[in-house]
Amino acid sequence: MRAYAARARDACSPVTRRARPVLTSRWTRFFLVFIIGLAAGYLGLLAGGRYVTPVGPADVQLSLHPSLHGGTTLKLPPLGSLQLDTHGGPVSLEARLTDLRPDQAKKLIEDETALDRLTDHIAGQLRHGIAELLLRAVLIGLATSFVASLLLFRSWRRALLGLGSAAAGLVALTLVTWGTFNPQSIAEPRYTGLLANAPQVVGDARSIVERFSAYRAQLARLVGNISELYATTSTLPTYEPDPSTIRVLHVSDIHLNPAAWNVIKSVSTQFKVDVVIDSGDLMDHGSKPEDKFADEISDLKVPYVYVRGNHDSKQTQKAVARQKNAIVLDDTTREVAGLRVYGLGDPRFTPDKSTRDDYVGADQLRAEGLRHAERLRGGGDLPDLVVTHDPTEGEGFSGVAPMILAGHTHARSTKLLPTGSRLFVQGSTGGAGLRGLEHEQPTPIELSVLYFSRASHRLQGWDDLRLGGLGLTSAQIERHLEPAPDRAVKPQPPATSPPASPTSPFPSEFPSDWPSRTPSPTTSPSRTPTRTPSPG
Repeated sequence: MRAYAARARDACSPVTRRARPVLTSRWTRFFLVFIIGLAAGYLGLLAGGRYVTPVGPADVQLSLHPSLHGGTTLKLPPLGSLQLDTHGGPVSLEARLTDLRPDQAKKLIEDETALDRLTDHIAGQLRHGIAELLLRAVLIGLATSFVASLLLFRSWRRALLGLGSAAAGLVALTLVTWGTFNPQSIAEPRYTGLLANAPQVVGDARSIVERFSAYRAQLARLVGNISELYATTSTLPTYEPDPSTIRVLHVSDIHLNPAAWNVIKSVSTQFKVDVVIDSGDLMDHGSKPEDKFADEISDLKVPYVYVRGNHDSKQTQKAVARQKNAIVLDDTTREVAGLRVYGLGDPRFTPDKSTRDDYVGADQLRAEGLRHAERLRGGGDLPDLVVTHDPTEGEGFSGVAPMILAGHTHARSTKLLPTGSRLFVQGSTGGAGLRGLEHEQPTPIELSVLYFSRASHRLQGWDDLRLGGLGLTSAQIERHLEPAPDRAVKPQPPATSPPASPTSPFPSEFPSDWPSRTPSPTTSPSRTPTRTPSPG
């Protein structure tokens, strides 16, 4: 064994001799001390970043946390939390409500003069608390760096070097926070909360039916609660409830889910919307027994603008038109709540699973949109909003209006088109109905409140609302601002040879009569039709 050990030492000795100068060099030791001091300072900063400060009738715990993206979180248990993208960097700030003093809160409510002075008082307390937190965290971070360097290297000189590295790191952190500070984040909060009291949708079919009405009511109360919290903790001055703002609630793809009506009613009330716009697929099969579902529209206290989706029949459209506050748009323009709105029903009708993957392709839908867009341009009086069901058809109206609303995909998205028009695609306000349970996770319930200037009729910003699908417990509101509300919208360049009628695999039939499947081509066997999957 000794012989083997001696041979191993002899074999490793050249490597050891080469590595020893590197490990013992001055720069290597300096780098090691610098890294140790920096790491110890960061850990000390986080460990010391805890402070409880009184804020009005409550106690708030302020704390620093490691983070890849920075930001500020306001936690209000058990209601939920607000996230603000206030800054970047490796440290985030969290403020958590830990205690509420009921007696003081009651006195504030009863004394109006004290309540008026509360805002300035709270602001001063928060500034004082954050200053105390940062001072405490910096001192503990520097002390931790000095002590750690002294214990590891047993040298006062290296301990001071470690302290200097921690100080340099804190200066760099301050510069990053200052350079990335975003005061606009106050106007774009993101709310996340819990639906703690939602009934568990489990058990046999009878229990689901019996408890579904309770689920609907609790879902509406949840929306009301988070809306009140959201309005209280975040303000958007441009959107104060005065005559300068038009509020539009955009919904889509309700798919016969009765729970959607409770959510729509609650949001309409809480956000004081002026009009609801539905971009289609109100029903599942467009059948006559489903027509009664449209009667809920009349319970809303605001105009309800509707365009037909590919799951809605012409009979569905008539059922909606019978509601006293409904406005059905099908290649027509109406002025609603101060906005000129043009709507176009979907040219397809694909209600059931056998026609689910229809073969009316993207080219045909886009050409149909282009054809109607040319007619609108020819009329001269362009709309403020265009509403279609399929976003592909909606893109054909690029350059016609500043805002194009659509649905169909069951996934919310938005993008600026090259002409300056914004295409806004809504998710499913009905959680895609029963279809939303086909995947591992239920489809969330999504709807948005859009804010328009009454003077310019341009979008200023919007709030996206998302509730977890049937039986889930998540709720979120996220605010976005339009970066350039008054941008120019330029007309879309005309095609080199625009077709007289939409490009279609059925040239002899109108779009509304297109079958759900393209027949096999006869003139060009090598060409295959374009396919656009329909999510339902």
